[in-house]
Parts: sequence; structure tokens; C-alpha cells
Amino acid sequence: MKSITVEQLAARSGVPLVDVRERGEFAAGHVPGAVNLPMSELGERLGELPAEAFDVICQAGARSARVVEALEARGYDATNVEGGTGEWIAQGRPVEHP
Repeated sequence: MKSITVEQLAARSGVPLVDVRERGEFAAGHVPGAVNLPMSELGERLGELPAEAFDVICQAGARSARVVEALEARGYDATNVEGGTGEWIAQGRPVEHP
């Protein structure tokens, strides 16, 4: 499984970011530009995933790691963000609210 750090995520541009936290978690604050596809809904929403390579984030990195493993098995080019949104916020990085 491919993984990147929050620092590497901050330095990236042009790579879609999928946030797999539940809707309420996402609404409480997310990485700017992230798209919310909750893990609990992902099976029914696979058609909404980017066709190109993309990053996957959750709160701490565990859910996104499980999602990336499952998506890789289906042929998606997905990368896990280690530390997740919690680490992003802990580093004082900007947060969006819908």
C-alpha cells in the first residue's frame, strides 16, 4: 500500500483527495479541497471516485488504510495519508467547513 505523510500531502497539487470520514466528521472540518465519500457509503458510490490517482484521508489513518487496500484490490491507484486529518489539524494547517 502506498502512503504519504501530511507534509507530503500539503506539498502536493493536482491530486484529488477523498475523505472517507462520516458526514458529521467532515462537516466539523476537513483538508481544503477534499471530497467526502464516507467509508460506510463507499461501496455504493464507487462511480464517484476519481479515474486518475488520488489520495485517501480519514481522521488518523486507519480507516483510510483499509479503504486504500480495498480499492487497490479493485485496481484503483489510491494512496493513504498517514496521520490523517487529526495530524493535519495538529500541525496548524488550514481547515475548511462546508
